[in-house]
Amino acid sequence: MKKHLNAVAIGALMGLAFVGGHTLTFQGWAQDKAPDKAATSNDSTDTYKQLDLFGEVFERVRAEYVEQVSDKQLIEAAINGMLTSLDPHSNFLNSDEFQDMQSQTRGSFGGLGIEVTMENGVVKVVSPIDDTPAAKAGVQAGDLIIAIDGKPIVNMSLNEAVDKMRGPVGSNIVITLRRGDQEPFDLTLARATIPVESVRWRTEGDVGYIRITSFTERTEDGLKRGIADIKKKLGDKLQGYVLDLRNDPGGLLDQAIAVSDAFLDKGEIVSTRSRKADQAQRYNATPGDLADGLPLVVLINGGSASASEIVAGALQDHHRAVLMGTQSFGKGSVQTIIPLPGHGAMRLTTARYYTPSGRSIQQLGITPDIEVQQARIEEIAQMRGYREADLKGALNNDNKQNLPGQGGADQNATPAPTPAPAPGGSSSTDKPATPGQDKAASPPTDGAADANKPADVDYQLSRALDLLRGLALFQKGQAG
Repeated sequence: MKKHLNAVAIGALMGLAFVGGHTLTFQGWAQDKAPDKAATSNDSTDTYKQLDLFGEVFERVRAEYVEQVSDKQLIEAAINGMLTSLDPHSNFLNSDEFQDMQSQTRGSFGGLGIEVTMENGVVKVVSPIDDTPAAKAGVQAGDLIIAIDGKPIVNMSLNEAVDKMRGPVGSNIVITLRRGDQEPFDLTLARATIPVESVRWRTEGDVGYIRITSFTERTEDGLKRGIADIKKKLGDKLQGYVLDLRNDPGGLLDQAIAVSDAFLDKGEIVSTRSRKADQAQRYNATPGDLADGLPLVVLINGGSASASEIVAGALQDHHRAVLMGTQSFGKGSVQTIIPLPGHGAMRLTTARYYTPSGRSIQQLGITPDIEVQQARIEEIAQMRGYREADLKGALNNDNKQNLPGQGGADQNATPAPTPAPAPGGSSSTDKPATPGQDKAASPPTDGAADANKPADVDYQLSRALDLLRGLALFQKGQAG
């Protein structure tokens, strides 16, 4: 019988990082259905001839390859080659890799903290995970890893590259990166245990900020704790929420559904369709909105993949949130994890998923409602110009409240310059954090963000805060 755990997992999940952004289901040990006749060859004799060809090549390699290779290596490589030739997300997991993947969906893994995928024979960084060796060393989304410990990774599979980046906690590794048109450069990183505290939150003035870095078994609980904490801190002053899904490569499907459901009262969240029409599935929202109908802005970018795209697509199609940022990754297929007793498992693409409006985002991604590129903010010094109060013979202000001695400024005095507010209305003690530098407060189990935030201003977040406050004012105006 098939047991669908309906998980969106992230890539190879092999101790290094969440790789890619895979939508996964899990299949039970036994299979009670015969293969689809349409999928079998019309000429079984030809099939056996092809299997004979494989056997002949296998024996030749065993007997004549320059170095001795075990039968297990050859067979696993052959299986993996067959699967990886289908699409970028199907592959074979040996026993160790399968165990690693299972353990990581529970919320922790060991490695560098990089989500990667394979592109044109090299490993491409989808995004670094917050507060990991990769993020702290400055690894950026879009970087190409071309060598590991001085050895080029050309002709390596993604799993092989990931395996080389794994190692004992505390041990060093040198990765060679190519970034845009720059010359390749080396980074030395120390491997670490990567805890996945997938939900972090803080207040930005009168707005609640919630960041989801991945979708693990603890995401729904973390979201509920974050919203409850924000409500407790802000009370009636709460204007709305910013949900940050930037550089979120995905996670468990049931958690993506739960996050979407937290902000939706009804309607479809996502559907999946496989080759067989009778295996289509739909997941619907249940009554209740944890945000109490307050405005919601969702931030996405090119590192937002799979499960995060499910959430963004559902909220966008139901007009529950305004999406801001840049085009998402475009991962719209579902992989089923099929255990192979005693040998690990295979990950096979078995379906596509669709947003509530029926659109597939495969290769296209989610288009934000408002496109905002990340940018750096800097103040431009301006020469002081004349104002009305500086003109000779200017009329006085006849409002007595502004006269001297009435608590107001001299009507003919030059106003003192007012310091420009931080973008988004943030005070100097409550500045937005730069993506990839969020820190969990003590104790580590608390998802609230550290008050000591970097001085750099997050431009996309600032624009989201501006928009949300505008939506809140509009909503209050309509209510009035």
